Amino acid sequence: QVQVVESGGGLVQPGGSLRLSCAASGTIFRINAMGWYRQAPGKQRELVATITSDGSTNYADSVKGRFTISRDNAKNTVYLQMNTLKPEDTAVYYCNADVLTTDGDVLREYDYWGQGTQVTVSS
Repeated sequence: QVQVVESGGGLVQPGGSLRLSCAASGTIFRINAMGWYRQAPGKQRELVATITSDGSTNYADSVKGRFTISRDNAKNTVYLQMNTLKPEDTAVYYCNADVLTTDGDVLREYDYWGQGTQVTVSS
């Protein structure tokens, strides 16, 4: 079993910064890509940023130059540094991990999601 837990959300003023963390734990053989997604009220969940196991990154155009994704493979943790936050960044942020784990006697790849953390940007 694998658990994915986010932390670090909160209320911040426009122009401010927040750092989100996401840790995966459990029976983990390897974590491939990890990423952050967000869902605002009334909208579909959208990709924010992803990072592969070798550090290659991908960002949504709306956050390029403001957000930075990074990971610590030794800690099975991914981070999202969010700077120059805007009201339109308000959403529930979800962590995703593509994990190679045991399924009985075999290794299988599964997609795991965290429970989400609220980020609110408002004055």
